[in-house]
Amino acid sequence: MNRYTHLMAGAALALALAGPAAAADDTIKIGVLHSLSGTMAISETTLKDTVLMMVDQQNAKGGLLGKKIEAVVVDPASDWPLFAEKARELISVQGVDAIFGCWTSVSRKSVLPVVEELNGLLFYPVQYEGEESSKNVIYTGAAPNQQAIPAVDYMADELGVEKWALLGTDYVYPRTTNTILESYLKSKGVAQGDIFVNYTPFGHSDWSKIVADVVALGKDGKKVGVVSTINGDANVGFYKELAAAGVSAEDIPVMAFSVGEEELSGLDTKNLAGHLAAWNYFQSADTPENKAFIEGWHKFTGNEKRVTNDPMEATKLGFEAWVKAVEKAGSTDTDKVLDAIVGVEVPNLTGSVAKVLPNHHLTKPVLIGEIRDDGQFDIVSQTEPVAGDAWTDFLPESAKLDADWPGKKCGMWNTETQSCVQVKSNY
Repeated sequence: MNRYTHLMAGAALALALAGPAAAADDTIKIGVLHSLSGTMAISETTLKDTVLMMVDQQNAKGGLLGKKIEAVVVDPASDWPLFAEKARELISVQGVDAIFGCWTSVSRKSVLPVVEELNGLLFYPVQYEGEESSKNVIYTGAAPNQQAIPAVDYMADELGVEKWALLGTDYVYPRTTNTILESYLKSKGVAQGDIFVNYTPFGHSDWSKIVADVVALGKDGKKVGVVSTINGDANVGFYKELAAAGVSAEDIPVMAFSVGEEELSGLDTKNLAGHLAAWNYFQSADTPENKAFIEGWHKFTGNEKRVTNDPMEATKLGFEAWVKAVEKAGSTDTDKVLDAIVGVEVPNLTGSVAKVLPNHHLTKPVLIGEIRDDGQFDIVSQTEPVAGDAWTDFLPESAKLDADWPGKKCGMWNTETQSCVQVKSNY
């Protein structure tokens, strides 16, 4: 190779190397970490589409910091360890500045050490069990005091429920939530014998014995209610068995924490009318903000039958809070965004405002919805925005914990010892 050829080859190599870098400088990458296959695809695919819609809408406004946003989509396939691998790939290989993803708590728990190690940023958009506050996570779904506790109060006060069947999928969210609810119910005077707890694996399909056990709880004449933390496609079999057993909402009302419009769209809902769900948003909310969101969703998907749901709103809130924090910080750097995001306010879809709190949770209204024949919900109860509590007041070790990232740089602040706790009991 002569000197000229050598120089030209070197220049070509330099241009080849510079090309992607230059292109990368014109874009901001975010990761989309949702199951597009497996048992949780029934719920999570819609959230992937929601992020893509938000990116599309933001880019139509001119992008962010003068750059276009690029969504990098991966499929962890309802495989909890794979969530961690995909998160590492998104941060270390793809170089994303934030990740929007996870549904189940077990997937979030899998991702948590990765985002903390690599100083990434995860926006988690689903109701969960609480008992956590990480510097690297913004929790845009409901904590127990924004869903589970108010739902139980509604069932007791409005429906007269005296005996409780706590039915859940066997993983951390249902188990921790039900531990909290058991403690709460006992504090309200409910006897241990009036609380029935049962867990089933993901994808469980044979519900005949469990439904029969629930029906048998009411033999003494006390009103029975079901609190459901059943996740994913197992809900299909559960509700079908209820209908097959002739159980109506008047007989035994079911309050679901993981069933929304998306899940109901795949069910025959005529036998489910009157059963309930507790969320912070329903598609039936009658506000201008919600009308615009639904219209945007139908335009983006090209399908006017595609429903909206609570985790979609939580995804929207997280994305918009991230955009505001990036604009405020003038940077996508994780630490700068985290410094800017506490106190950020974004409009929710039910007419009030969601605010990012020092514990990395949001203020959210609590809504109770009653299932209609058409798979939508009549909103029968709605509160003003409630501040999300990272640590429940109904477990002794948690009641004395607080989280304050901008003030104390701590997610587990012991209010009695005035110190940051490093290890907590595992409930």
